[in-house]
Amino acid sequence: MNISSSDIAKIMKGKLIGPTDLLVTEIVTDSRQLSYTEGLVFFAIGGNNHDGHLFIDNLYQKGIRIFVVERLPDEPERYPGAAFITTKNTVEALQLLASYKRKSFKSPVIAVTGSAGKTVVKEWLADILGLTTSVVRSPKSYNSQIGVPLSVWKLDEKYKLGIFEAGISMPGEMEKLQKVIDPDIGVI
Repeated sequence: MNISSSDIAKIMKGKLIGPTDLLVTEIVTDSRQLSYTEGLVFFAIGGNNHDGHLFIDNLYQKGIRIFVVERLPDEPERYPGAAFITTKNTVEALQLLASYKRKSFKSPVIAVTGSAGKTVVKEWLADILGLTTSVVRSPKSYNSQIGVPLSVWKLDEKYKLGIFEAGISMPGEMEKLQKVIDPDIGVI
């Protein structure tokens, strides 16, 4: 799937400042998880202990050119060739982008949820079904509001089945994850 910086801005209903034709191949939310930078889009997510916006300068120096942000850097002109997509909420924007990619995947998707055992059941299913078909699954226990979209982004036509786990910590979160995973089969 070819997707550009302008496509992402439209999907997220964000405002794009910078090049419209930068191609995206992968998404990242953790500045420490870089093995390459070409085609990466960085989602600057804020939390109790960190703020992804503080890593923009460092990531730009490493080669990332597409950033999804809630606020622009003080001097965006210091980043020639960079595309900044501003949005009200970067986590929701990440979920919208993953949901868009999910809609293009025509093979079945299984969601695994519950109060305990999600990761084990997901791994068992993926291992068993993987004996006869190509399966993409959530890495580790990526079952959060951020982990699920990162997992769903891995969907690709080379896979014939997707298996993702979904966990919640607050009311209303499962509805958001359901929109991202859009499962054909649910396992509770």
